[in-house]
Amino acid sequence: MKAKFIGTAIALAICGMLNSCETVDDDRIPYNGVYIDLGNLSYWQIYGVHYLGDYNRFIKEDRIPSNFHYNVTAETGFGGVLLVTGIDNTPLAYDLSCPVEIKRNIRVQFNPDTRIATCPVCHSEYDVCEFGGSPISGDAKRHRWGLRPYVVVPAIDGGYKIRQR
Repeated sequence: MKAKFIGTAIALAICGMLNSCETVDDDRIPYNGVYIDLGNLSYWQIYGVHYLGDYNRFIKEDRIPSNFHYNVTAETGFGGVLLVTGIDNTPLAYDLSCPVEIKRNIRVQFNPDTRIATCPVCHSEYDVCEFGGSPISGDAKRHRWGLRPYVVVPAIDGGYKIRQR
């Protein structure tokens, strides 16, 4: 009887620990292809990010950046791609769509001074340079909905390519 009680107590303690973990749902934005080829070093020097607070936005349907050549294989996710430099000087990328609003045309705005991305509609804020697009305020924090991250991989020619995870 005592062994059964101890076993049940241990099982309940484990369940409690597992349920108390802080997890962020970064999968709310609908899947759309992502592929931005900045693999050529000269492309990376123009459109890439080079220091903390540096950023660029890629929105194929709106031709942003206006002078960027979007080829037939280029895809920019659901609402576009935010490319930033992380705290450790590595490039990071996220979908621009707010995971609270889930609309293509409601895009977070990045502030290079605070290094925070903010939704102009729900006012949720996201840490994109240090904590992987995690929510830090607003409805997004309350529900633990983070920005959808994308992978930025080094290319052979010195630049980077942005793609889906």
